[in-house]
Amino acid sequence: MLSRRSFLAAASAAPLISQSRKRPNVLFLAADDLNTALGCYGHPRVKSPNIDALARRGVLFERAYCQFPLCGPSRASLLTGLRPDTVRVLGNNVDFRDHHPNAVTLPQLFKNNGWFAAREGKMFHMNVPGEVGTPRFQDEPSWNHSVSPPGLEDKTPGEGRRLNPPGVSFGMQWIAAADDKGQADTRAAEHALSLLEERKSDPFFLAVGFLRPHLPFVAPSRFFDLYPLNTIEPVYNPPDDLDDIPEAAKAVRPHLWNNMRMDTPRIREALRGYWASTSYMDDLTGRVLRGLEKMGLAGNTIVVFWGDHGWNLGEHTRWQKMSLMEESARVPLIVAAPGRKGNGKASQALVEFVDLYPTLAALCGLRPPENLEGQSFERLLDNPARPFKKAAFTQLTYEDITGRSIRTARYRYIRWEGRGGGEELYDHDKDPREFTNLALKPEAKRALEEHRRILDAGWKAARA
Repeated sequence: MLSRRSFLAAASAAPLISQSRKRPNVLFLAADDLNTALGCYGHPRVKSPNIDALARRGVLFERAYCQFPLCGPSRASLLTGLRPDTVRVLGNNVDFRDHHPNAVTLPQLFKNNGWFAAREGKMFHMNVPGEVGTPRFQDEPSWNHSVSPPGLEDKTPGEGRRLNPPGVSFGMQWIAAADDKGQADTRAAEHALSLLEERKSDPFFLAVGFLRPHLPFVAPSRFFDLYPLNTIEPVYNPPDDLDDIPEAAKAVRPHLWNNMRMDTPRIREALRGYWASTSYMDDLTGRVLRGLEKMGLAGNTIVVFWGDHGWNLGEHTRWQKMSLMEESARVPLIVAAPGRKGNGKASQALVEFVDLYPTLAALCGLRPPENLEGQSFERLLDNPARPFKKAAFTQLTYEDITGRSIRTARYRYIRWEGRGGGEELYDHDKDPREFTNLALKPEAKRALEEHRRILDAGWKAARA
């Protein structure tokens, strides 16, 4: 017999449309540690022709935000539709099933309703030493098919080096290989194409998780060749940029500030490695999308492309993730749903990763669980210009420090607790790089108080 909880979970996942209608497929493409350094987001240097082409046939969200700027918590939140405080995943070593054993994840909703739910590569967090390929939290109940292709990672033969001095953790490393043999991402793309061929007559939810551009920056040398070192310039930061940032913010992974002790030549190499890895991932994305087209599946397949959180590339002298500033909280998000009126346009509406679950459920006629904490932005796919939410929420936890941030149409507000606390407020109309902390300026008192109220009122009050 079903328990009451299991019965309610099954009932909440019941389809809303007749099974006799042709059900749309979902191709769910994820990149690890990818920020908005892409051509379609206006980056002047990064070459991402395949993702750019996807943006031209879908809706590109200019203001999409993750709920937590770290792989495990961000992915757990997105795939359960629950915010970090609810799903209770605040680090990379937590399985959401420990707290929510009966949760119905996004792919599991499709699986429960007759779609073939498959995973190739990283989707939930994958945290193992050494060679990639042994998943830790890939949540088998979510999938009919679940594979983590192994890869060489830092054992890849080729030219490269580590860029930080000894003793700097989470170090920067690049490797330019002769080709892409032995790479987990190439295998994931190849396996995904085989699955598409095998399952093309049945409705599918196919999740393809690329590791790149996550460290180490591994890519075939032809992608490094796209970015000559002598043409790369580090980002500019004012000399006093960090003076008005609270000490609590600086204490979060402190080794990631001050350019991780890299000099200018090494910073150029780091940027080159990140961009090359991004272009390699873009190339694999193109392979999968072209396969979808050749098999005649594109006309009935919703394609979603996302990066799990942002990544600093030297802004404010900081690298990598775990920051609450724009570069770490903002994420790439493209949704290409066939026949939608907004396809080919960009949306300035504020959206959050927790909104993806209810959106895909709505697009495919499925009733999601009632406890989801996002809301469907399906209507933005027909009218990208309409407003949506009042604020997007991002948070982080590090040791005894908690940070919470909201992004509104004009401002970013950050509140810190622990290590002395503090506040930050940035006016994106006048200061898009977030150089001037208005929380310390008397003339910004009204805006500061307004954003304090928005944060205190919480995400429910910020909904459309």
